[in-house]
Amino acid sequence: MTERALELAGVSKRFGSVEALVGVDLALDAGEFLVVLGPTGAGKTTLLRTIAGLEVPDAGNVRLFGRDAELIAPAQRDVALVFQNFSLYPSSTVRENLAFPLRAPSRRLSAAEIDERVQWAARLLHVERLLDRPAKKLSGGEMQRVAIGRAIVRKPKLFLMDEPLNNLDAKLREELRVELRELARELRTPVVWVTHDQAEALTMADRVALFVAGRVVQTGTPEAVYARPVSPLAARLLGTPPMNVIAVRRVDGAWTTDAGHALARAASVAPERATLGIRPEHVRLEGGAAEAVVLVVEDWGPERVLLARLGTLELHVLAPRDCALRAGDRFRPALDERRIVLWDPAPR
Repeated sequence: MTERALELAGVSKRFGSVEALVGVDLALDAGEFLVVLGPTGAGKTTLLRTIAGLEVPDAGNVRLFGRDAELIAPAQRDVALVFQNFSLYPSSTVRENLAFPLRAPSRRLSAAEIDERVQWAARLLHVERLLDRPAKKLSGGEMQRVAIGRAIVRKPKLFLMDEPLNNLDAKLREELRVELRELARELRTPVVWVTHDQAEALTMADRVALFVAGRVVQTGTPEAVYARPVSPLAARLLGTPPMNVIAVRRVDGAWTTDAGHALARAASVAPERATLGIRPEHVRLEGGAAEAVVLVVEDWGPERVLLARLGTLELHVLAPRDCALRAGDRFRPALDERRIVLWDPAPR
């Protein structure tokens, strides 16, 4: 069996009355790209700092490549932590910034070896032409490439990325997502990448860990986590608009809202009550048993998002660009029964 790059078991961390990490169990295989997705304040940065050894857990255990991390000093863990701010020396050139981590006495690298590593990292990140330019004269995207280069040049055993694209504009974030994912595949170095950006999670990850209030609520492939969230909380973390979450009862073989509107067929062995989830793109505009009224239509370019009211229920529907419905119009939404997710009912 291949040794895991990282294992966290029951890791907790508290700052005063704030529980930053609560019983976190997480694993990372060799060469894997794991994206930790969660809102601001969820504890994602504390998670990375704990892995890097900059924070000491109050409980639980961290293992790096089979070793108890408590027995490894932070400087000896051979991990590279990249933050969303660029952390460059502004008056130094790109070459000098890339070379800086290699000049530590403990590395004992010759000038030729340092130059070879700098050239290698510059090639990977397409900054060769910038090597002699001062960092303060770089664009934001160039600065972030160099900041990531400072981590890569060390050739660490593990990358920890703390929202490294957060300060960049949308177009540049999209470009770098593709480049950095390909770079990770080329380097075959495991990555823990934390973000609040759903697009990063869905496009970059081998696996996603959904993280809320210091807890991992679900892990799995992007496809599995999106299609089969384990709870309404997990469902709302992915998808724009998020999944519709509806309290339902089983009445005469149908899942029915509390107001009495039938939504979909229910198996005879199903529980009396449940919480039903359906993605907006899995709601059709016709064929349903109950009538809804359109409240708002949002134009999203290739698609339109309808906010509709069905009785007392508000429902998001993702409609094609040529949808002619307008505010005030009525239609009969039908749920794709193959795509329905059911959970235990919420406490009443």
